[in-house]
Amino acid sequence: MDLVVVSIMVCGLLFFFGGTVGILRFPDFYSRMHPAGKLDTMGIFMSMTAMAIFTLTHHFDLGGLLTALKIMLIVVFVFITSPAATHAIMDAGMRAGLEPWTRKGAGKEV
Repeated sequence: MDLVVVSIMVCGLLFFFGGTVGILRFPDFYSRMHPAGKLDTMGIFMSMTAMAIFTLTHHFDLGGLLTALKIMLIVVFVFITSPAATHAIMDAGMRAGLEPWTRKGAGKEV
């Protein structure tokens, strides 16, 4: 069972790594928000699920069950708040007058 937990945790870390690469590589604020919102949410889901499974398999009692339940409630909270926070940040950028990236804005004529 530890192999399953480690593999799920590694998958979560790969999602976090992909989000980091996307944030560093994309050209503007709006396109950087995509990996920040999507891949971080999936990374949290995979990592926290691995932690919940680990807790249940190594401490199978009432305390371990309640801890795993709390971990899964954190996952639900992140799934609800992450898209809303990403939208609010993008809306604030739009209201502040931040223009999206275009090829013309990058100095390359199309």
